[in-house]
Amino acid sequence: MQDVIHALMFIAAFGVVFSLVMVAEHLYAQYRRRGQIYYLKETIANLTIGASYKVVDGIAIALFIQAFYQWVYARGLQWDPALSVWSVLLLVIFIDFCFFINHVLMHKVRWFWNVHVTHHSSEHMNFSTALRQNFTFALSGAWFFWWIPAALIGFDKDWVLIAIEANLVYQFFLHTEQVGRLGWLEKIFNTPSHHRVHHGSNPDQIDRNFGGILIVWDYIFGTFRDEGDAGVIKYGVTRMPSRPYNAWDLQVHDWIAMFRDVWRYKDLRIIYKHPDWVLEKYGRETAVSDKD
Repeated sequence: MQDVIHALMFIAAFGVVFSLVMVAEHLYAQYRRRGQIYYLKETIANLTIGASYKVVDGIAIALFIQAFYQWVYARGLQWDPALSVWSVLLLVIFIDFCFFINHVLMHKVRWFWNVHVTHHSSEHMNFSTALRQNFTFALSGAWFFWWIPAALIGFDKDWVLIAIEANLVYQFFLHTEQVGRLGWLEKIFNTPSHHRVHHGSNPDQIDRNFGGILIVWDYIFGTFRDEGDAGVIKYGVTRMPSRPYNAWDLQVHDWIAMFRDVWRYKDLRIIYKHPDWVLEKYGRETAVSDKD
């Protein structure tokens, strides 16, 4: 119970920090006369979604994710490197690579896309968009690919938790149009410029720039797209939600659509194939199930 309380306190503290950053972004945009960047209904939905995600995620980490981590750790390599600058750097890089793999899977496998589509379903890019996560992340098993490889190697679970949360905090600051290009940093790190491309729904923008902290993974695996080569960015997904301000629907809608498709076509491959596979296999009329 104490772990749950600590998790909720941590969430509340960062909630205050993120809210202040969003206010600052709004004021900066007004000062630079860049027009409206926050929209009340959407911002409320984003805050609600973010709160539900972090509460469920925090409780899940405290109750069973770390327990499972320890179970795997006891059966892994148990390397347990001594705390140093190099071990911390190695952990940060390894966790970021695990996030990259996790992120690719969330785009390529429909089961995991059901979790991630919420994050991509906004037509706008501001810091509140970063909070647009999904409480089913902890329940879907998607966390397995981010946490468990570190357990197999033998990193301490508390340091892994810090590395994961630091990774998420870094990514929060990628969700803005108020920061331009960052020079040579663009070659190594994920930046707002790179992440704007990732949130685009035009063909040249889809499934690009999966990195968390580092963009080098995308250079290595051929998924990088420079903002200058991506065309005009249209934020969102190809099938936008019909209830864009309903926090509950935004998080469960695609789960319902997936199970409806499985029932309709009696085909379990729908669960692990690409999110658009059912359209390619059974025809475009299936898109109706994604808009109900």
